[in-house]
This record gives sequence, structure tokens and C-alpha cells, in this order.
Amino acid sequence: MTELTDEQRRILLTLARDSIHAAVHGAAPADPDMTALPPRLQEPGATFVTLTLAEDLRGCIGSLEAQRPLAADVQANALAAAFHDPRFEPVSAAELPQVRVEISVLTPRAPLEYRSAEELLQCLRPGVDGVVIERGWNRATFFPQVWEQLPEPEDFLGHLCYKAGLPATAWRRGDLQVFTYQVEKFKE
Repeated sequence: MTELTDEQRRILLTLARDSIHAAVHGAAPADPDMTALPPRLQEPGATFVTLTLAEDLRGCIGSLEAQRPLAADVQANALAAAFHDPRFEPVSAAELPQVRVEISVLTPRAPLEYRSAEELLQCLRPGVDGVVIERGWNRATFFPQVWEQLPEPEDFLGHLCYKAGLPATAWRRGDLQVFTYQVEKFKE
């Protein structure tokens, strides 16, 4: 995945901000005019949009897999983070000027092949890779920046298993599907 240009980043941040602004004031956000966007923003993309207020999380929703054009994914996830994150009340008009938008563009996830718990630990790249784990209906992900809080791979995987609703030691059994991806992150 090629890194976005400063102009492409600006377009996506503006799209996210304008969409939230319109919705918070009762208007339907305009769908992005795909024909007017740079080709890179028309390509399928997976993103997460994170909203913060005074450095505190205010909403975060995203897509792990590309299912729509990058610009459309940013718009949908910005609106979902502002109004549908179940951990928070919808963003209000009074809050909006202080809310900051951060966008994370994910590379396609790649399966991580491993034969043992020890090999899994050796395959991980702390600080570089985001990790998705899956077992049946249980699934969770941590972005690469989570390594800052959980720098030890054993702790990282244990917390990720717990987030997925699995025992913290589930990663040691060798039956998890593990995928990695990288993130290009930018904010207002």
C-alpha cells in the first residue's frame, strides 16, 4: 500500500469533519463525489476513525477489511464513531469544535503462519504490526500503537485474547488464526 499524500490526508480529514458537522446539525452528510477524488481515495480501503476530546477517547469505529472505497469508508466510520459507538453518547454540537479526528488506514491483513506458541512470539513485530486473532466467532484486534502499553508479546497476546472473549492463554494452544497488518495514522 502506498502512503497517502498530504493532500489526500487533508481530503479525508475534511470529509470526516464535514460529515460529522452536517449530521450533528441535523443534515444528511453529502456522499463524496468519487469522480472528483484522487484515484487512491476511490480504491477499496479499510479504516478506523478515532475521535478524541481533550486527549480522551470520544469514539472509535472502523473496518478491518476493505469493502468500499477508502473515502466512503472514512465517511461511514467517522459518522459511526461520532454517533454509534456504544461506549459513548452521540457527539453534540457543543462538543464538536473541541473534538479531534484521527484516521488510521490499514493495509490488507496477512495470515501469520506458525506451528507453536514460541514461533508465534518470534513472528510478531512489536510496534510495527497490528494483530487480529480469530477463533470461531471470537475476534479482536490491537493496532500497532497498543505495543506502547503492552510491549511484551506474551502480554500483548494475552490481552488480545481476553478482548476477543477467550482465555488469556488461548494463544498458547496454537489453534488461533492470526493476521497482521500495518497502519498509516494521521490526525487533525
